[in-house]
Amino acid sequence: MRKDRLSYDDVLRIVELVKSSRFSEFRLKVGEIEVHLRRANGAAPPAAAAEAGAAPAAEGAARRGEPAAAPGATFIRSPMVGTFYRAPAPDAPPFVEIGQRVEPDSTVCIIEVMKLMNSIAAGTRGVVTDIFVANGEAVEFDQVIIAIRPEGAA
Repeated sequence: MRKDRLSYDDVLRIVELVKSSRFSEFRLKVGEIEVHLRRANGAAPPAAAAEAGAAPAAEGAARRGEPAAAPGATFIRSPMVGTFYRAPAPDAPPFVEIGQRVEPDSTVCIIEVMKLMNSIAAGTRGVVTDIFVANGEAVEFDQVIIAIRPEGAA
């Protein structure tokens, strides 16, 4: 992709990236071209959000190399390959800290892919128990990044 314009293939790759991620709205302007995509009702489909981001830790425990988390915790997984950021800017406070209560639509981190910043939502209501990735670290698709103890769980 050239700095001052987008090709048709670039636009197709962006659309595929948006379709495979969990954010609800995307805007990009390059030169004279502006791309604006929005999911129906302004939110990711519930099934996609559940599959892409949050999976019960009990299921994850069966996966090899998974981090340990509190029983009943829900894992937030990276929906894409990219760079993990805890805050919206280097001088800004992190989106979440361990012990912080979150709502399903709370942004917990950003994953950067090809200079596109993708906000990742908690996907569940609860308390952050673990953050498994350091700020600025590369993440893989489906990698566990954060654990949340769902509201009402012991």
